[in-house]
Amino acid sequence: MSEGKNLVGVDIGSSSIKVAEINEKRGRRSLVSFGYHPLPGETIVDGHVMNSGAIVEGLQKLFHKQKRRDVALRVSGHSVIIKKITMPQMTAAELEEQINWEAEQHIPFDLAEVEIDWNVLSHRTEQGQMDVLLVAAKKEEINDLTNLAVEARLRPRVVDLDAFTVQNAFEAGYGAPPPDQTVVLIHVGASLTTLNILAEGTTSFTRDIANGGNQITEEIQRALGISAEEAEAYKCGGDGRGLVPREVPEVISQVVDQLAGEIQRSLDFYLATSGGVEVSRVLVSGGTANIRALLDAIERRCRVPVEQLDPLRVAQPDGKKVDPALLQARSAQAAVAFGLALRKEREKRT
Repeated sequence: MSEGKNLVGVDIGSSSIKVAEINEKRGRRSLVSFGYHPLPGETIVDGHVMNSGAIVEGLQKLFHKQKRRDVALRVSGHSVIIKKITMPQMTAAELEEQINWEAEQHIPFDLAEVEIDWNVLSHRTEQGQMDVLLVAAKKEEINDLTNLAVEARLRPRVVDLDAFTVQNAFEAGYGAPPPDQTVVLIHVGASLTTLNILAEGTTSFTRDIANGGNQITEEIQRALGISAEEAEAYKCGGDGRGLVPREVPEVISQVVDQLAGEIQRSLDFYLATSGGVEVSRVLVSGGTANIRALLDAIERRCRVPVEQLDPLRVAQPDGKKVDPALLQARSAQAAVAFGLALRKEREKRT
């Protein structure tokens, strides 16, 4: 259950910051603010902030005209654990007392070092069981993130996870998937790819793959002996630099096929261990989703229709307040920010 105004969604990624603000009135959503700020290389490495000044400066630039400063942030990567567990049927109060013991069995961190949250996914009364989604994130990572926001004079209210923010955007824009369908959401960031498999209407399996758009850039850079900036431009189709060298499509094809292979193995593992129904649909978000070769490779490997997730289905932009050119250029990267912008000031576990 949620109420109050929407929070401003702030997606601090390893290569850029994306900010989105959505207004909801009478059941209609409108995008009233969207911003993008690139970050220098190695600002965030393996989930650890190496250049806090660059992030704070970027946030200040994005929010210099922004009135609302209550924000939702996100964490991802190795500091986050998501587990679907089965527990005996019990009341909410009993679950509150039991959850720490369960967490000790499933979370490979000292519980003093993590924040824990959970949500009941389903009740199976006949078996006397229920499925619970258990989540843990390292306090150090959360504190680092929220401290950066506070330093930029923002007010963090919610910290969410990549997989769930994309799911928020998908369900708001496309509707919840039917219970008899399995849908895969894949978010390909600069350094991390996150899978979220939705089955029977809810999260059934998640996995992070330590591979993303940066690997394509690095391989182009290595193959051509050019700068990272030039390699990034060629990856994005030339970006005004003239003809793309013929080696570039070959490098891109090799790297995306490797990533598609990892995705295929994840789906095969899920299907083999869950007994779930075959995947019916795959949606891809993140800046690398603009590379058609990636979508084609996933479709070829997984033999399932693949499409780019369109976050603009969540909320139509206010033409007087949002730069249409910026939004069009960065829409694939906006899914996490849009999902965060759906979070509210006051929320309760349901």
